[in-house]
Amino acid sequence: MTPQPNPEAGAAVKAADRDHVFHSWSAQELIDPLAVAGAEGPYFWDYDGRRYLDFSSGLVYTNIGYQHPEVVAAIQEQAARLTTFAPAFAVEARSEAARLIAERTPGDLDKIFFTNGGADAVEHAIRMARLHTGRPKVLSAYRSYHGGTQQAVNITGDPRRWASDSGTAGVVHFWAPYLYRSRFYAETEEQECARALEHLEATITFEGPSTIAAIILETVPGTAGIMVPPPGYLAGVRELCDQYGIVFVLDEVMAGFGRTGEWFAADLFGVTPDLLTFAKGVNSGYVPLGGVAISGAIAETFGRRPYPGGLTYSGHPLACAAAVATIGVMAREGVVEHAARLGRTVLGPELRALAERHPSVGEVRGVGMFWALELVRDRETREPLVAYNAAGEANAPMAAFAAAAKGNGLWPFVNMNRTHVVPPCNIGEAELKEGLAALDAALSVADEYIA
Repeated sequence: MTPQPNPEAGAAVKAADRDHVFHSWSAQELIDPLAVAGAEGPYFWDYDGRRYLDFSSGLVYTNIGYQHPEVVAAIQEQAARLTTFAPAFAVEARSEAARLIAERTPGDLDKIFFTNGGADAVEHAIRMARLHTGRPKVLSAYRSYHGGTQQAVNITGDPRRWASDSGTAGVVHFWAPYLYRSRFYAETEEQECARALEHLEATITFEGPSTIAAIILETVPGTAGIMVPPPGYLAGVRELCDQYGIVFVLDEVMAGFGRTGEWFAADLFGVTPDLLTFAKGVNSGYVPLGGVAISGAIAETFGRRPYPGGLTYSGHPLACAAAVATIGVMAREGVVEHAARLGRTVLGPELRALAERHPSVGEVRGVGMFWALELVRDRETREPLVAYNAAGEANAPMAAFAAAAKGNGLWPFVNMNRTHVVPPCNIGEAELKEGLAALDAALSVADEYIA
């Protein structure tokens, strides 16, 4: 893994990108995408030969790193055998991927509906819930992200929703627990949990339980801040859903497949939803794949009644072969246990030590290979380092921090006033500490902006 500089090739890639590629979530004239020449394990590099340790795991999906040889070989073998086939047929890779996923989902989530990614998994989960209950509304949390398609972005609780918010999508938002910035004036996790559940039940009551099809939550919110819910919260939501006949949907698109040190984050809390959405880590993002794991009761609804939904590439053989290989690698190499151990013994302790050294770090939170540092101007007031949804000059402190990290060979995941530490779940301890040293240096830049 020795990057070979080829700046002429890089310039050609960059020129074609700028001429023809329309990038998501971006003002097209204000971005400067890095031209990537290659990647392996937890690293990628550009055409100038600069190598970066990827603490973002792509978009939190390369759970086993880049170019794992067993998964690459499985895709190649599947392409030689059967490149594609329509979703109405039984195909070995599709059947085996569904079996392996169902073996690992909690409870009786034994039926798998495959999608192309996480957003359409959420779309179909909501459709299933509405058809199963005959009710129109969906409750979802502020500080959440569920995808960029029309229904999924309306369910989302962050500013990316605003431009597409129809106001008629049947979505009601509520406050989920977040003790560091509590909306409930809580001082302890117990208070935050109890008051958040009281707030949710009041929302259900005033919206009308008979109108609510589903409550959807990220098991551990990802892009919104990696706020691990307090003990008892998800179990409390499960009880409310049972009490009022509401479908409980857990979005595990980012948290699933080892990211939290469990196959699914639901296992951290001993909770089984009615529907569970997944994508990303199911095959480390090598070929687009997502899906919905479905409980027996909801599957029965469509036993003799057609489910009105589908996708041309549902359960694409190349994607499913990659999933089979990825799950096999994770099982044989103990990736889930590795993520749990490193999170407990290295990443958590080291991040807390960084917080002691850097006054810009307001809070450290996370689990497994899924952590966030909340950066602040003042620890006492908890004023964020940049304002909510800051852009341009208002976002300069976070931009300076990110630039410093990249200058140190670390590619960070930055959102609002946070940096998320989400390396591949199979990263080695030495590589992890290399990244933490670069993060340590970059936080010195953030410290320059404190009050």
